[in-house]
Amino acid sequence: MQVRPTAPILPPSNIQGNALMVVIAIMSFLACLTLGGVSMVRATASSWESQISREITIQIKPDDGLDMNATLAKARDLALSFVGTKDGTIMDDSATARLLEPWLGSGLDLKELPVPRLVIITIDESNPPDFQAMRDRLHAEIPQAFLDDHRTWVDRLVSMAKTTVMIGGGILILVFTAMILTVVFATRGALSSNRHIVEVLHFVGAESGFVAREFQKHFLMISLKGSAAGGVLAALLFAIASFWQSRSLATPESDQATALFGSFTIGMGGYLGIIATIVIIALLTTLTARFTVMRTIDEIDLVRSDPARSDGLPSS
Repeated sequence: MQVRPTAPILPPSNIQGNALMVVIAIMSFLACLTLGGVSMVRATASSWESQISREITIQIKPDDGLDMNATLAKARDLALSFVGTKDGTIMDDSATARLLEPWLGSGLDLKELPVPRLVIITIDESNPPDFQAMRDRLHAEIPQAFLDDHRTWVDRLVSMAKTTVMIGGGILILVFTAMILTVVFATRGALSSNRHIVEVLHFVGAESGFVAREFQKHFLMISLKGSAAGGVLAALLFAIASFWQSRSLATPESDQATALFGSFTIGMGGYLGIIATIVIIALLTTLTARFTVMRTIDEIDLVRSDPARSDGLPSS
C-alpha cells in the first residue's frame, strides 16, 4: 500500500511569498549596508585616533630675521628633552609643499610665502609627556612655536564615532520594525486565504503548535532566501568597493573617497556581522509568523466559544 505524501498547508511559492521575499531582501540589504558602514566608520575613526594619539605637532610661524632651519632643530631637540617623547621629524620643504599642493597647486616656492613649518614628535602613548610644561617652555624659548597635542581632534573623532553608531543603530531598529510589520501583514494575508484550512485542521483536533510550525517553516524559508540575498549583495558591494580602492591607489577619485569614507574594507568582523544580521532577520521573521498564527488561532477559538464576539475581531 502506497501512502501519498502530505502536501504543505501553504504553497511553497506564490505571489505573496515572492513579494515578501523581495521586501525582506531589500531590508536585509539596507540593514547589512548600515552595519558595514558603521563598522567602516568606526574602524577609520579608531585608526585616526590611534595615529593622532601617537604624535604631536610643533608649528613654527615665520618671522622677520628668523632662521627657520635652526629654529626647527631647536624646537625638535627641546621637545625630545621631555620624558615620554620618542622621536622627532622636521618636515622639509618638499613635504610641506605636498601638504599645500591640493589648495595652492604645484611648484610652490616656500621662501616667497609665509608658510608655517612643522615638527612632528612621536610620543609614548602609555607614558605621554607633560604637554603643558612643554608648551610653556617652547613659548618661553621660541615665541613663534605653537604646540598642538591633537586632543581636541581626538575628542571630536570619538564623538563622531559614537554619533555614527547611534544613528546606525537607529536605522537598524527602523529596518527591523518595518520588516516585522511587513511579516505580520503577510502572515495575516496568508492566513486569510487559507483560513478555512486552518479552521478545519483546528476543528478536527490539530494542535495550535502544529499549525504554527507549518507557517514557521513557510516563512523561515522565505526569510532565509530573502535575507541571504540581501546580505550577499551587501557583502559583494563592499568587496567590489574594496577591490576598486586597492586597484586605484594614488588617483584623485580614490584619494577623495578615502578621505571622505576611509577604507572600504570592513574586515572579517564586518562580514561576520552581515551573517549575524541574516540569522537575526530569519529568526525575527519566524518568531513574528508564529506569534501572529497563534494569536489568530486564539481568535478562532474565541469566536467558536462565543459567536457574538466575532463583531469585535478582525475579519482575517
